Amino acid sequence: MKTAPAEILREYGPFPGIEQVAGVTFDGRHVWIATGETLTAIDPESGQPARSLAVPADAGTAFDGRHLFQIGDDRIRKIDPETGEVVDSIPAPEGGNSGLAWAEGMLWVGQYRGRTIHQVDPATGAVLRSIRSDRLVTGVTWVDGTLWHGTWEGDESSLRRVDPDDGRVLEELAMPAGTHVSGLESDGGDRFFCGGARSGKLRAVRRPRQGRQTG
Repeated sequence: MKTAPAEILREYGPFPGIEQVAGVTFDGRHVWIATGETLTAIDPESGQPARSLAVPADAGTAFDGRHLFQIGDDRIRKIDPETGEVVDSIPAPEGGNSGLAWAEGMLWVGQYRGRTIHQVDPATGAVLRSIRSDRLVTGVTWVDGTLWHGTWEGDESSLRRVDPDDGRVLEELAMPAGTHVSGLESDGGDRFFCGGARSGKLRAVRRPRQGRQTG
């Protein structure tokens, strides 16, 4: 396993009226953050909030190229980002959901205390397979065929690249002590966006080049 300190490129926030950041996703223009009762779009260049949608948003967030997906309570809602309309919803897996990602036509749901990432059918909510972790799982993201997830235990957080077949840790980026990771998303390039939990902040972290092989 390769280990290295995480390189924080930029901090955003805290933002007015936002006390906690849970899920995080990127639509190619804005970073969307889940803040409990709203989804808020942040301009990653200016660092300013652009707009908000009223929707239950207490855990992971994902984007499939057209729609947002948001975990709230016991549901995963599919949302039109232009209108805020909930166009569909499916049951979320039972057991304390945290992260959410979209890849290969599927949703991927991280479960914090379950230490698990589930592959979920976006039409039915059925769990198709599960990947076990040896750490508490927060945010989840796929980029260039590689699976990453955030961890948060006590005062320590990290970003981990794992084997999607057996959950084996291939690479780890250690966040500074006290810098917690809730949601996690890649911009498809050099950056990860990390939710900062109760700090109310969003952070950009450099994605290492050695993690860019396809799986």
